[in-house]
Amino acid sequence: MKKYVLLSVGELLVDLIGTELASSILETPEFERFQGGSPANMAANMARLGQPVALISCIGNDNLGVFLRDEVAKTGIDTQHIAVDSFQPTSIVVVSRTKGTPDFIAYRTADRMLQPQHISDELLAESAVFHTTCFALSQEPAQSTIVDAAKRANALGCRVSIDCNYAPQIWPDREQAWKVISAYCGQDGLVKLSEDDAERLYGKRVTEEQILADFHAMGADLICLTKGGDGSVISYNKGKEKITVGVKPIEVIDATGAGDAYWAGFLTAFSEGKTPAVCSQAGANLAALKLVTKGPLPAQVDKALLYVD
Repeated sequence: MKKYVLLSVGELLVDLIGTELASSILETPEFERFQGGSPANMAANMARLGQPVALISCIGNDNLGVFLRDEVAKTGIDTQHIAVDSFQPTSIVVVSRTKGTPDFIAYRTADRMLQPQHISDELLAESAVFHTTCFALSQEPAQSTIVDAAKRANALGCRVSIDCNYAPQIWPDREQAWKVISAYCGQDGLVKLSEDDAERLYGKRVTEEQILADFHAMGADLICLTKGGDGSVISYNKGKEKITVGVKPIEVIDATGAGDAYWAGFLTAFSEGKTPAVCSQAGANLAALKLVTKGPLPAQVDKALLYVD
């Protein structure tokens, strides 16, 4: 039995989100402070399911960093592996509140300062799944640190996972992004990406078949391609097997964070040895709860919810 079901690695930052609907940041006079960062949100969702999880991130030696550590601790995540950088302030992202694609500016400072000593072999050996994001991989020194740790994790029997949430505003060098993502996914990766993620990564719409073929060619073991209201496709066993999973229609209240909820449910079931079909259903069930919940998921979620047909 591993100490942690999930070791989530990457950005922990402050989201400054507009308080009123506006077309852009230019039109936004006031902002509200929130804890942000997909790896932290993923870990929090799994902690809500009662899973032991830890977060490896880097914050600044400032009060925004204190705020983030305190917020993360409230969710039940083990925060002892959050590093503090003495020279870089805590990272922030400024975001407009909108019904469409939000206008945002990312100020990348401490979040990218992860170093090899922050991710020990002992910690990797104690973890069932090592998870990160494209945001975390987009800048050095975190980029090399995380790819190296993924290689060590794979060798130590810790499964490697990525939310391939590529955004050109965060990572404008698409050619480099492909190389780094390929190096990471090549560690028998468990890959989650949406059709929109894929379009941003390729720079155009491509077929489902091409996405699956390309990621398996990198060395990914399992690929979960989410398709919004059309459900998801899971290609696994290095592409030898594939299933399609539908979703039930629901009245969406808040779609923010639904992807993180989906993958948290999926990986929780995966860590319990469930089949890809059951893992996908578990992910869909937790995402459905998020879609009908305004704001974050409840502080505690009964894990039995994952396995309801």
